[in-house]
Amino acid sequence: MSARTHSALTGLALLAALALPAPAFADDAADCDAGIAMISSEVAKEHPKATADALKTALRVAKREKGEKEYDECLDAVADAKKALGR
Repeated sequence: MSARTHSALTGLALLAALALPAPAFADDAADCDAGIAMISSEVAKEHPKATADALKTALRVAKREKGEKEYDECLDAVADAKKALGR
């Protein structure tokens, strides 16, 4: 294999590796958006003070992490909201 062919194959492998995670990020972004919508809906409802405070915090964190494109941390905040709701 020539050096040129090897270089081209290495470049293609790198492009393929970079392209693979994109669908996972898209799924996480969509899940983050859905989680923010769920938390927003719950914040509008009546809850005990501790639950309401936890939901407000989770919503603030989820929105911040979404803005930073840290979708895994957004989903952690959504999980915190679900835990506060007993789900």
